Amino acid sequence: MPKEELERLTRDIIAALKTVYDPEIPVDIYELGLVYRIDISDDRVVTIDMTLTAPGCPVAGDMPGWVQKAVSEVEGVKDVKVNLVFDPPWDMSRMSDEARLALNMF
Repeated sequence: MPKEELERLTRDIIAALKTVYDPEIPVDIYELGLVYRIDISDDRVVTIDMTLTAPGCPVAGDMPGWVQKAVSEVEGVKDVKVNLVFDPPWDMSRMSDEARLALNMF
């Protein structure tokens, strides 16, 4: 895949991830630091490793599906696989400055 296409796909996938929110937190999952890895294969299959703020999160069963749906709508993506992982555990240090500001957590 050409470098420019990979950059566009990456940018568009991140934009799609920023449309997914934990209903209990007014910040998107990307800025919260819940996305650990985005891998785009040459055949345009996207694999995402993500976590939740807590293993007992009430939307644990739904969130991977929301992520899969959002990313699958990106032009050029052929398939999306979402892996829910808990190692390493999420903590607030993974949040972006934007998320910290939105949640007033400095």
